[in-house]
Amino acid sequence: MAIGFGIVGCGMISNFHAGAIADIRGARIVACFDTFTAGADRFAAANDCTAYHRLEDMLADPRVDVVNICTPSGAHMQPAVASARAGKHVVVEKPLEITLKRCDRIIEACQANNVQLATIMPSRFSPANMALKRAIDQGRFGKLTLGDTYVKWWRSQEYYDSGGWRGTWALDGGGAFMNQAIHNVDLLYWFMGDVAEVTGVTDTLAHERIEVEDVGVAAVRFQNGALGVLEATTSAYPGLLKKTEIHGTTGSAIVEQDSILLWDFARPRKSDQKLLAQHGPGSTSTGGASDPTAISHVGHREQLKDLIKSIKSGAAPMVDGLQGRKSVELILAIYKSSWNGKRCQLPLKSDPRRPRG
Repeated sequence: MAIGFGIVGCGMISNFHAGAIADIRGARIVACFDTFTAGADRFAAANDCTAYHRLEDMLADPRVDVVNICTPSGAHMQPAVASARAGKHVVVEKPLEITLKRCDRIIEACQANNVQLATIMPSRFSPANMALKRAIDQGRFGKLTLGDTYVKWWRSQEYYDSGGWRGTWALDGGGAFMNQAIHNVDLLYWFMGDVAEVTGVTDTLAHERIEVEDVGVAAVRFQNGALGVLEATTSAYPGLLKKTEIHGTTGSAIVEQDSILLWDFARPRKSDQKLLAQHGPGSTSTGGASDPTAISHVGHREQLKDLIKSIKSGAAPMVDGLQGRKSVELILAIYKSSWNGKRCQLPLKSDPRRPRG
């Protein structure tokens, strides 16, 4: 029996979910909803599904097993909680939400109603990144010493002007860190472990009429003692490929987009050359470096396949709500440090308050 998906929010990102679901055997989109009714109607016509103009009507549809939340970031909580209470499994586009309190509301609702919750982080499903994670878990890096990630992208002024919610604290929840670099923030957590403290600096340097940062840097200390750097921007023309660098006492690796640029260990393995042949330089696309529509839905597909396995087995998805919360927490800590000019300890005890003005 096919797993039925319902889409909430029929903007640009919903098309990537639609493409991913279409590629999965035994999965299909059966319904959609958007407060902009014409958008729901268009999506339904393009994907041969039922358009609903009220969320509660879609959630009452027995064909809907999973609800994918594709609304603006600061509008994730309400439909996610409603979906969980309706007994639907929940998929939430990154970030899980824009405050820890809202993230916790979603997590608690899914736990209380015994439904699965997945936060979309497709970069974890890249073969290059999965190979890097395996190498770390196998101890090939020795003692981890340094983990860095860089997202130096370009977004035009027209991009921010194209939607009234873009670049706002209320619905974007942040700028280059929260909206663009969150995938790599998640990767750095996944690779290096939890963060103990962070010092951040952010600013708005290249764009007008936005409230959030278009450039930011942060220095982190991980709980294992290693150090790290995060850089995020939407003001680096023409947009560069995102990059992650992991270093330890017996190995170093660099992944650019989904290609392995460096894979060097004190004890090489025969499988290393095969890995480089498959995923070495030039084996990737440009991603969303300058065009937010120029991303592949393959990562989404693999993550939704992982969720379907979790629904059938009862095990937690690879990136569940608690995992999705971690990247939000680190980004909020970066913002807090930038706002008050002080080093910020993790875990955060509460959501930081943005200074007025």
